Amino acid sequence: MDAEKETSRPPIIDQLKEYAETRIKLAKYEAIDKSTAFLAGIITDLIIILSFIITFLFLSFSFAFYLSKLFGSYWQGFGCTALFYLVIAIIIIFARDKLQQPLINMFIKKIFK
Repeated sequence: MDAEKETSRPPIIDQLKEYAETRIKLAKYEAIDKSTAFLAGIITDLIIILSFIITFLFLSFSFAFYLSKLFGSYWQGFGCTALFYLVIAIIIIFARDKLQQPLINMFIKKIFK
């Protein structure tokens, strides 16, 4: 008797059921696509940032050794390099509010891309 009820159902119900299942699958696939794209973006950004940090570190050492050679003293060369970065840090501290909003906007665009 159950077989009779199932066969006597209008075809629109079967189509609606199939449509709902398809929409659920599509939503799952879209969520997987967006989450993997987001993670891949974060990983590549981290690799780029790490590369820049390493480059910056080596350039800093090169600059410090160059100044050391000019001054004839390692502590003076590295001291001048440290003072240079201290001045940059102070400027960033005072300009923090102006720098935060563009960074926030960049992260929001990255998340909702």
